[in-house]
Amino acid sequence: MSNILEVKGIHTYINQYHILQGVDVDVPEGAITALLGRNGAGKTTTLKSILGLAAVRQGQILFNNRPVQGMQPFDVAALGIGFVPEHRAIFRDLTVEENLKLAERTKGDFTRKKEFLYNLFPDLSKFMNISGTALSGGQQQMLAIARALVPDNTLLLIDEPSEGLAPVIIERMIAVIRELSKQSTVVLVEQNFLVASKLAEYYVIIEEGRSVKNGLMKDLIEDKAAIHRYLGAA
Repeated sequence: MSNILEVKGIHTYINQYHILQGVDVDVPEGAITALLGRNGAGKTTTLKSILGLAAVRQGQILFNNRPVQGMQPFDVAALGIGFVPEHRAIFRDLTVEENLKLAERTKGDFTRKKEFLYNLFPDLSKFMNISGTALSGGQQQMLAIARALVPDNTLLLIDEPSEGLAPVIIERMIAVIRELSKQSTVVLVEQNFLVASKLAEYYVIIEEGRSVKNGLMKDLIEDKAAIHRYLGAA
């Protein structure tokens, strides 16, 4: 299986802080890869580095074998990389449909994807004319993911999709991400190891700004010592 994304030894600073100090991530095409680690390890900064939202001073990022480090975020996105940030970043004063239309990269994106999106997220269809503030936390998260699906993205970066959601909504979110992974490769940052283990085929563990372990998720699930050491989970 070829890699759609390769992150090679990147060092990233935010202001004067040296956040990433050598992160490597291989993302096989057509699979879900989870970035794991404790809070503050550098997982979100890794996503921002890929997107050009944080400046990479050393190392290389290849998307479809094309170097993208140093590119502007809008140019990176135009290559076919979608981003679902943490904290359900939507326009809360706009309706569901207005949020989705604003996510168009080219005119007509939403019209072409409308049926697919509303089949994937039936709640959004029911509340298409309701403002974001009136949606539940789970519905806001679904809208945030749906926005990233409006353009034709071949890679989706999803940051903490289960954060703050009730267990029944998390199960729905898992099903949705599995479904959308049939069309796009997914990189998932997820603090909840149980959620990550249900979704991802591959993993990379980041600790203190460095990638320290990677491989098949099925092998990590059996490695209780590594889970406890790096993730603090039982």
